[in-house]
Amino acid sequence: MEYKKTLNMTKSGFPMRAGLPKREPEMLKHWEELDLYHELLKKNEGKPRFALHDGPPFSNGALHMGHALNKSIKDFITRSYAMRGYYTPYIPGWDNHGMPIESAIIKQNKLNRKAMGVAEFRSACHEFADHYIDVQRQGFKRMGVVGDWDHPYKTMDPAFEAQEVRVFGKMYEKGYIYKGLKPVYWCPHDETALAEAEIEYQDDPCTTVYVKFPMYDDLGKLSHLDKSKLNFVIWTTTIWTLPGNLAIALHPQEEYAVVRADGGEMYIMARPLVEKVMKIGGVEHYEIVETHPGAFFENMLASHPFLPKTSRLVLADYVTMDSGTGCVHTAPGFGADDYQTCLRYGMDMVVPVDDQGRHTDYAGKYAGMKTEESNPVILADMKESGALFASEEIVHSYPHCWRCKKPIIFRATPQWFCSVESFKDEACAACEDVRWVPTWGKDRMRSMILERTDWCISRQRRWGLPIPVFYCKDCGKPICTPETIDAVSRLFEEKGSNAWFEMTAEEILPEGFTCPHCGKSAGFEQESDTLDGWFDSGSTHFASMERTQGFWPATMYLEGLDQYRGWFQSSLLTAVGALGRGAPFKECVTHGWTVDGQGRAMHKSLGNGVDPAEVFNKYGADLLRLWAGSSDYHVDVRCSDEIFKQLSQNYLKFRNTAKFCLDNLTDFDPNTLVAPADMLELDKWAMTRLNALIAKVFTAYDNYEFHVVSHAVNDFCVVELSSFYFDIIKDRLYCDGAESLSRRSAQTALYLILDAMTRMFAPILAFTCDEIWLAMPHRTGDDERNVLLNEMVQPYTQYALSPEEMARWDRIAAVRTAVNGALEQARADKTIGKSLEAEVDLTVPAEDAFLGQMEEGALADLLIVSQVRVETGDSLSVTVRPAAGTKCQRCWKMLTSVGTVAGHEDLCPRCAAVVKSLPVVE
Repeated sequence: MEYKKTLNMTKSGFPMRAGLPKREPEMLKHWEELDLYHELLKKNEGKPRFALHDGPPFSNGALHMGHALNKSIKDFITRSYAMRGYYTPYIPGWDNHGMPIESAIIKQNKLNRKAMGVAEFRSACHEFADHYIDVQRQGFKRMGVVGDWDHPYKTMDPAFEAQEVRVFGKMYEKGYIYKGLKPVYWCPHDETALAEAEIEYQDDPCTTVYVKFPMYDDLGKLSHLDKSKLNFVIWTTTIWTLPGNLAIALHPQEEYAVVRADGGEMYIMARPLVEKVMKIGGVEHYEIVETHPGAFFENMLASHPFLPKTSRLVLADYVTMDSGTGCVHTAPGFGADDYQTCLRYGMDMVVPVDDQGRHTDYAGKYAGMKTEESNPVILADMKESGALFASEEIVHSYPHCWRCKKPIIFRATPQWFCSVESFKDEACAACEDVRWVPTWGKDRMRSMILERTDWCISRQRRWGLPIPVFYCKDCGKPICTPETIDAVSRLFEEKGSNAWFEMTAEEILPEGFTCPHCGKSAGFEQESDTLDGWFDSGSTHFASMERTQGFWPATMYLEGLDQYRGWFQSSLLTAVGALGRGAPFKECVTHGWTVDGQGRAMHKSLGNGVDPAEVFNKYGADLLRLWAGSSDYHVDVRCSDEIFKQLSQNYLKFRNTAKFCLDNLTDFDPNTLVAPADMLELDKWAMTRLNALIAKVFTAYDNYEFHVVSHAVNDFCVVELSSFYFDIIKDRLYCDGAESLSRRSAQTALYLILDAMTRMFAPILAFTCDEIWLAMPHRTGDDERNVLLNEMVQPYTQYALSPEEMARWDRIAAVRTAVNGALEQARADKTIGKSLEAEVDLTVPAEDAFLGQMEEGALADLLIVSQVRVETGDSLSVTVRPAAGTKCQRCWKMLTSVGTVAGHEDLCPRCAAVVKSLPVVE
């Protein structure tokens, strides 16, 4: 007889083959047929709402790992709240307007936007954006992200555009929006203004120059000196801005020195910087002739070093003594501080660079040159003329355009601005009512708002929402009234914003409309600029969330760290500025960047990128989700093939644990759980450990610490279950009677463990946990269609052991560890083979004396040996010898009782009794 066939071992049918990439699409199809998202909403209808408002990605390309991380975390949150009794609407969205789309379509489709009609180009952009919405949507669905994918919001939809126009109108009506000429970030390559959030800083080499501005008019204050020898020395890292110089700024209270060098030439600079500057200029011998406070020089005039004009000496508190010369080159057309200073002195604005970054005629011989081309030419000319005091080669951090990656310039142009200064106190106050994760997010947001005065909201692009402003042809003033806003909003809702470029102002405005400024109706024309894309996405809380989805504020916004100056901030500013409310989110959560295995940013040029589609195809989407769920996403998250290989081992540990449970539950009815009073103590130990896991997981989900969930579940599977509990209960499960209390007790614990773990891990391992759910038995009341349609379980306190009892099990585990070490040594010494061939003699200290009171067979089972003897002594010691007796051919224990039951000479009494009650399979 082959006794193995009488063991209580069956197969669950739960597949262990490496087939996730093939099985997951089949499961997705089943979820779609089930209409899982709406079934989930239906299940939780009427329960507390948890609404995560989706930050819209740009629809300008395929998925990347940043998308994968972001959408995985969002799905973890939505699923975890749904499985804890919350109503969880999730409407995905896309950001469609602006330079990201224009840049991508021009590059990929080889379009010349300047040669195309505006409406034609915009239609091409619309089609392009729609295509990538579908591409990204399929990728997100393939990841298992649950949401209303058939009804996303899009910032280019007419209904959205209509509501965004109303947001603009509300802010204009309150006086927060105005048009002005002031320096902004400008991209010469893309010929548009940029927002601060569209700037990236890179280290660039540059030549810094110390330039002499000869004294022209000293106001009679320095008549005792030879004026022809006097020079103010300025310092700049942007040579190309020198043609735009109108002033030199000094600090009013700082001390400035007149320094005479050999040969008699004199230089004016800040006293604290004299030694450093003279050393850079190679001047070894010099003397300080006299010193004066900066205010002494106010309104003097210096000659420009190479243009026929003068530069006024002005005062500014922002001048520092930590670099340069203390004499600050001031060009109001190229710097915000410069602009404000010159404005204060009543000076005219000069902007000698055009949209393409070329010098205008104002720059003299440099006219027509691009700014970067003029740098070496101006430098050479100043060397030749003697205007250059010194130069240095340095590497400095310089702003670049986030799209074309080329250096930008500061350039004054007529732009539309939102005056953040007008309501920044209210915006900062709104931050106080938000839960920030991490907590430092509040201070970061507040400081960014406090540092900001204006938000440049106009762009010189074609693909964007037109700024809904008209101009009177008679008086030239801008027109934006509740009446015009209503007309434009209705028009866009009906025909879309292309109508702005296809219709005349008279066709858009109400019949008989007159200018609110001059009262005339001679004619009107539309603004040609479009709105900043951050104004688009910053309006989603009103244009989509409130007006379409029907709630405000969102429970949560969740995006990358860069959104403190992007979507988080623009959303908060429009909510406070337009609606007069607080933040449009109750919680704000941020994640870090995705980087390669070495911590480097992923770029095509480095060839270190990871394509999510390749991960799907090679490992399956659940491995991608486990990557996101195992990482501390508050910092940069690394990804590489090696990392996915390591994660696949953790994944298999969980899957093997589930398979063990399933294999031993095929004959188990979960509606007949063993009562707590009847459960064996070891099984209660496992349940107590499960309860601790449940509590830890719930806390981790509350804190959005998904890596804590993943690591806790993995540790539970490896340490508590596989290495301890499963090892011990195998004998009971396989060899005790099928209906015995000992086996049913273990099965009860296994079922409750599997059920709890499957539910707890389902937000992260969406496919695998649903696969387990479909394979496992269920209790009455479970929704067997999908694990997501069920709630996570609370701790099973009725099955728990007391702290004192758990402390005793800690001692048992410690003794078992010592025994395992001794058994391993005995195997190495060839004293025994398998552990069941051993007898263990234990000497234990007094605190472990309870081991001697345990039934010998039960203790032997805990230690997975055949026989054990216990004595009490001073310390723990373990002796291993071959066990006496004969090997039972069914349970493989070495026992002296084997063969004592007639007719079963090769079985122990326990196995003989079980075999008698079972049908024997020949």
